[in-house]
Amino acid sequence: MAKKPTPEAQGSREKILVDLALQGGGSHGAFTWGVLDRLLEEPWLKIEAISGTSAGAMNAAILVSGYVKGGAPGARAALDAYWARVADAARFSPIQRSMLDRMMNRWSLDASPGYLMMDLMSRVVSPYNINPFGHNPLRAMLEDSIDFAHLNEADIKLFITATNVHTGRGRVFRNKEITPDVLLASACLPTLFQAVEIDGEPYWDGGYAGNPTITPLVRESEARDVILVQINPRERRTTPRTAAEILDRLNEISFNSPLMKELRMIALLRQAADPGAGEGRRWAEMNMHRILTDKLADFGASSKLNAEKPFLDLLKQEGRRAADEFLRVHGGDLGKKSTADLDILAMEC
Repeated sequence: MAKKPTPEAQGSREKILVDLALQGGGSHGAFTWGVLDRLLEEPWLKIEAISGTSAGAMNAAILVSGYVKGGAPGARAALDAYWARVADAARFSPIQRSMLDRMMNRWSLDASPGYLMMDLMSRVVSPYNINPFGHNPLRAMLEDSIDFAHLNEADIKLFITATNVHTGRGRVFRNKEITPDVLLASACLPTLFQAVEIDGEPYWDGGYAGNPTITPLVRESEARDVILVQINPRERRTTPRTAAEILDRLNEISFNSPLMKELRMIALLRQAADPGAGEGRRWAEMNMHRILTDKLADFGASSKLNAEKPFLDLLKQEGRRAADEFLRVHGGDLGKKSTADLDILAMEC
């Protein structure tokens, strides 16, 4: 099948509004970094809004902060600087690959003494006991990377999701509400960190409620195309057998579930003879696209805590490759039709 040229290659200068939906996934968020880096090179793509959770929330806020200061080049530079800080901090982390993993060129931490100790402790000891002062090394990096005071001046709308511990419901924070605490809450795994308190309410990782949340993109953005950057595998071909594999797969299923429900809603409304007016029609008219790679599943769940610079650089390059492939194959479909097979999702309901 012949690949479709992008609108730029066709000589079109008309800008296409797109929304971005960014999943979380620890250091695998460097894949999203690469995707964003490639998309920002295209002047015909105008990002209208971004919904992000966990690592996706970090990438989203950093992109918008950099964009306010210097447009697309500023956004790319801000993302580069943030991930460089992450890699620099990882050099001093007690969680490192084992000698065997290094010799075999494996990026997982399954044989890392530091990772195994942390994993065991997180299952039997509360983070309130291990880390009574609630220290999170990401806070300083976020404060150095993002100009929070000026996020509300951005043309790009931000939607960051965190999960209310008391109600179990997701809360979506917008540009003027976003602080370091909001981003830390969106990435707060309850077995590793204390709940983050915002406005007197405790919050955990937004992935439990929306990874990421699509609804605000439908309701509050003018764009009709959503590009989902997917990190967590929806399907696996092997049955998990070890305790770690079982827990990892449970987390993947639970983190994907809210997103799948929203995508199924879009698919069912698209199939309806009359989706109705207003919001129902808006849902039905959304064009959904996905950028993903099979390689992330090969690295294993423990690699989400591996922030070594060579690994992050590898993920970034894979993200750029996946985004470039998407643009070459589906760039001409943006603004016209969905390229994600939502009908299959509707059949699974």
